[in-house]
Amino acid sequence: MSKQFLQIHPEDNVLAALTDISKGSEIIHNNDRFQLTVNVKAKHKFTTANLNVGDSIIMYGSLVGKATKTIAKGETITTENVVHASSEYAVGQEKLSWTAPDVSKWKDITFNGYHRADGSVGTANHWLVIPLVFCENRNVDVMKSALLKSLGYHTTTDFVVDTEVLVNQYKNGASDDELLSSDIIKTPEDIKQNRTFPNVDGIKFLNHDGGCGGIRQDSETLCNLLAGYITHPNTAGATILSLGCQNAQYKLLEAAIAKLDPNFNKPLHILEQQKSSSERQFIEEAVKKTFVGLIEANKTERKPAPLTKLVLGLECGGSDGFSGISANPSLGYASDLLVALGATTVLSEFPELNGVEQELINRCETEENATKFAKLMRAYSDKAVSVGSGFENNPSPGNIKDGLITDAMKSAGAAKKGGTSPVTDVLDYTEPVRKKGLNLLCTPGNDVESTTGLAGSGCNVICFTTGLGTPTGNPIAPVIKLSSNNTLSNRMKDIIDFNTGTVITGEDTIETKGEELLEYIIKVASGEVIPAAVRLGQEDFIPWKRGISL
Repeated sequence: MSKQFLQIHPEDNVLAALTDISKGSEIIHNNDRFQLTVNVKAKHKFTTANLNVGDSIIMYGSLVGKATKTIAKGETITTENVVHASSEYAVGQEKLSWTAPDVSKWKDITFNGYHRADGSVGTANHWLVIPLVFCENRNVDVMKSALLKSLGYHTTTDFVVDTEVLVNQYKNGASDDELLSSDIIKTPEDIKQNRTFPNVDGIKFLNHDGGCGGIRQDSETLCNLLAGYITHPNTAGATILSLGCQNAQYKLLEAAIAKLDPNFNKPLHILEQQKSSSERQFIEEAVKKTFVGLIEANKTERKPAPLTKLVLGLECGGSDGFSGISANPSLGYASDLLVALGATTVLSEFPELNGVEQELINRCETEENATKFAKLMRAYSDKAVSVGSGFENNPSPGNIKDGLITDAMKSAGAAKKGGTSPVTDVLDYTEPVRKKGLNLLCTPGNDVESTTGLAGSGCNVICFTTGLGTPTGNPIAPVIKLSSNNTLSNRMKDIIDFNTGTVITGEDTIETKGEELLEYIIKVASGEVIPAAVRLGQEDFIPWKRGISL
């Protein structure tokens, strides 16, 4: 550890502890010497000046809080002496200039993906089985049990005990010695090599609790989201189970698909249970049509594609006090590299952009986008306040314990995932990505609702930063999990794919980690590396009903 603390921005009046620092330790900063008045844990922040009640707390160069008590120089800021505060914002401010990073070393690099008729390229090739209403979830589960193991997709554990080998040998008259010497342990790689459809990466089942009840807009939003998954470049085709009487009628889904892709030509099988003669016949038909669809999906193979076809989702969850210093800015630099290469990146979680609105408004290429972003943020904030829960209630107990004590502080660090490039488009929930460059997508801060929305808008890879650890994944978009610190990377090796903790300890810079991350993203997009969330079957899917979710 080369440094004990860090000033993130020249205007900050707090320092971030990079390691535990004892009370009484001398701090030398900007030709000033003072002592810590308390023990400061790693990831937490301490002041560089005496603060009075009402004084501003500045971090990342942004207002992140106000002092509620007198805070001595060298004292830790906590929820007991600081309250959330954020700056006002307005459209029409001076635009920020941007100097793109040098990307010449990647100009001829490609990834191997699945090319679709609409010109998009998938990083995976999945078949979807989707209930239009929660009443069909049980039938979807029956299909899941019928298809996954028999077709070679039951690989979410480190190994599988294949007793069918013993059964077949026994039926063929094998001796006890032959049975005892049989190899019945299959690894995920063994199973994958024996898949019936080797070019189909998975059959994904999108169970949910919507489609009926609630308000009509919930079903319309659900159909828009499902259409995004069906037209997604990582999707080869889909089987849809409809009950028949629900709000989310299949005509709504078909209209949503046509809106996204007027020339849609993927295999799509829609079955309605209330028109079938029996549940048995209904499921039998669904399984048969899915099998026929898989035959067609298996005809598509990976082929080289330019990096411009990458659409990277930028996500965080289980954040800590290091997330905004290591993982998020490293991901932000990778985002800048991709934007400079002509690709697309998408920053979501609007409750976690509170306090940095002005910076993002200033980065919008058009006044129309700036106005749309401001309108969406204000509407979201006002709705939260109307039910007694503003953005200030966003930080979780884990966030606070690990140094993120206000929403504005959390947001200032979270926004670093978006790098520094201009904002080319602003999207409401379920709106598809249409423009290259950095997009802003309105989703909740809820990890799963947000990743669900990112994939629904077209992200074919998602990078997910975390400081505390989380098993969140997505059914169709591979999710790369980034650790903000070495301790987490070592403790949760089974779910962490990429460690940026070496930025904290000084072995790496944000730039070197960002470049390394881009190389890793390309390997994942090509199917050369399988992220932990995919390997472990972490396929979370929660549609947002547009209610208040922070």
